[in-house]
Amino acid sequence: MSTLPAELTGTWDIDTTHSLVGFTVKHLVVATVRGHFGTFSGSATIDAANPENSSASLEIDVTSITTANETRDGHLQTGDFFEAETHPKITFQSTSAKVDGDDLVLVGDLTIKGISKQVEITWEFGGIAKDPWGNTKAGFEGTATIERKDWGLEYNAPLESGGFLIGDKVKLVLEIEAGLRA
Repeated sequence: MSTLPAELTGTWDIDTTHSLVGFTVKHLVVATVRGHFGTFSGSATIDAANPENSSASLEIDVTSITTANETRDGHLQTGDFFEAETHPKITFQSTSAKVDGDDLVLVGDLTIKGISKQVEITWEFGGIAKDPWGNTKAGFEGTATIERKDWGLEYNAPLESGGFLIGDKVKLVLEIEAGLRA
């Protein structure tokens, strides 16, 4: 039985001016670096009565990455990481959906550097509201943890004190406001 409100049924487009597609990763074993992508687009089609029929897609412009450090952002676009010149997009396309308690879990193919791997993104529903112009909006927060090496993001450096410069696990953070398509 679905725990999703019936009002969610329909196709929703990401409102990119009120959304964040980001990530966190450990640095020097002791700190967390945050980053996000400034250019992305996506949508979801939700069937509240039959959530397993729901789907979503996301496309991210790799060159729009920002970590608040221009040198690091430039390095992330090179062959050591994303190879932005050859692989300018990161994409996600769901292949299945299920309800887990109050959350919707989308399973799908995440493609980075031309490598597709299956990931599960757990979505928490934040609510529905009408904006001052009469548009229906909904909020969602999605998270997943991936192993960056699975997508060929292998650059690293050992530390004198033990461990490595960059953590292997990357937490994906998706804070989405979406508008109901008319």
